[in-house]
Amino acid sequence: MKKQFLIALTVSATLLLPGIVQAHGDGDAAKGKAVYEGTCVFCHGAKGKGEIPGTPDFTQADGVLAKGDEVLIRHITDGFESAGSAMPMPAKGGNPDLSDEDIENVLAYLHQAFGS
Repeated sequence: MKKQFLIALTVSATLLLPGIVQAHGDGDAAKGKAVYEGTCVFCHGAKGKGEIPGTPDFTQADGVLAKGDEVLIRHITDGFESAGSAMPMPAKGGNPDLSDEDIENVLAYLHQAFGS
């Protein structure tokens, strides 16, 4: 019985761990900080609390960073308008030169700097 439990636990961990490990992506937070400071900081602020009315506060535990990375990447890539915002965030934060790698890096930075 104990052996069957250990096998089941091992199989479950093998299936679940890749999702957990990739929950916050493979981005480079240091590179993401540079992207944030060059593109995102103008609206989201240096402290992640938002400079424009309706801009999400990244520091809220149950806020926007609580969403899955797939959703956040889509919002960054395609743009997004938060409820009550003064203006929508443009695709790629208005910087069409951002690559997929830049977006993964900035997301890693957001989680590191402001995530709970």
